[in-house]
Amino acid sequence: IEIRETFQVQAPIERVWKFVLDPHNVAACMPGASLEQVIDEKTFIGNIKVKVGAVMAAYKGRVELTEIDEKSYTVKMKAEGTESGGGTARGTMLSRLVTLPDGKTEIVAEASVDLTGRIMQVGRGMIQGVAKELFGEFARRVRAELEAPAGAPRAVVAAGDDSIPLLRILLRAAWAPIARLLARLFRRPPASPEARP
Repeated sequence: IEIRETFQVQAPIERVWKFVLDPHNVAACMPGASLEQVIDEKTFIGNIKVKVGAVMAAYKGRVELTEIDEKSYTVKMKAEGTESGGGTARGTMLSRLVTLPDGKTEIVAEASVDLTGRIMQVGRGMIQGVAKELFGEFARRVRAELEAPAGAPRAVVAAGDDSIPLLRILLRAAWAPIARLLARLFRRPPASPEARP
């Protein structure tokens, strides 16, 4: 499963860079994630739970930062975990920060993930929809942390139900081909007078 997502934060790149390199910050902002152990500055042990409708998958695994380039603000990482029901998750991710002309920082994340187990019952398209929803919530929480005024209390990340809105994803998946068809129809040039009967 290939994933590519982008979002922007109203904060200088140095501050964003420091924030994303701290595993405590990342775990606090990722829905369903918890950090268990920091082995060293590049290796972490943690858990993540993902609920899609009636399917719940809980993974415990290891994340390793394989490359950190401070000049290009780029981080590469690999992760692998096992699910309580016997499934596995393995993946790699490249994150890159870019300074925008208006002073904002853009975060670009590209990931490749291989999953096995009961989570695959929902299908590849559904999993990509779930990943998009998770990343959107992660982006919202990161912005809440980094865009808070100086000296303001740290934003509280809501705990509790991190389930993914299954109905919304299904409706979005069903609407996408209809929207593409309508877009093609409206872009089609009108028939010339000669072509009319």
